[in-house]
Amino acid sequence: MPRRSRHCLPGIPQHIIQRGNNRQPCFVSDGDFAAYANWLYEGSKRYGVLIHAWVFMTNHVHLLATPLEGRAMARMMQHLGRCYVRYFNYKHSRSGTLWEGRYRSSIIDASSYLLNCQRYIELNPVRAGMVRSPEAYRWSSYHSNGLGVQSKLLTPHDLYLQLGASQGERLSNYQELFQSQVEGQLLHDIRRGTHAGFLGSDKFKKEMQALTGESFSPRKRGPGKQ
Repeated sequence: MPRRSRHCLPGIPQHIIQRGNNRQPCFVSDGDFAAYANWLYEGSKRYGVLIHAWVFMTNHVHLLATPLEGRAMARMMQHLGRCYVRYFNYKHSRSGTLWEGRYRSSIIDASSYLLNCQRYIELNPVRAGMVRSPEAYRWSSYHSNGLGVQSKLLTPHDLYLQLGASQGERLSNYQELFQSQVEGQLLHDIRRGTHAGFLGSDKFKKEMQALTGESFSPRKRGPGKQ
């Protein structure tokens, strides 16, 4: 089956997922998480990508980001992959591939789904049963978006900024979003979107199809993917 084309449209946010090969760990220490975050920051600044949310899990990564030009996302991920894999293999005395093929990406209809996708990402450790609340997981953007911890990696999306006129109001309103889980049809839509390459309304879908010339439909996936 031919690989789906990735679409990187300036100003359109994307949900990015990168997994360890054969579900193997891609982080085994706090130093690994910190090194990945550092190269993610470096790549985002070098190639022009705004990072709105992230979670670094043991064997996979979720990002929510907006590219500022057409090749920005691919260049950032290539840079990140080269630097981190080289570091990881050297530190852990291993060789060969670390990631499960290409990263997956889904363009996001911001007006309908951006904050829900951001919430989905930051609730990942809760869904996985690792913690009971998002603030209990260290390697997540919830600490910045929900608790106000400063991070040079984070650029809040305009929709996040519209949650309140002050930081205190934004944090309070953002925390309210986490009073419920991402589940049901919303959870289905977000997960389906990572395989269709698109998450949004029918109107957004038609607009993206007109821009890219591609008909978006989901690819088959394995069971239990988060």
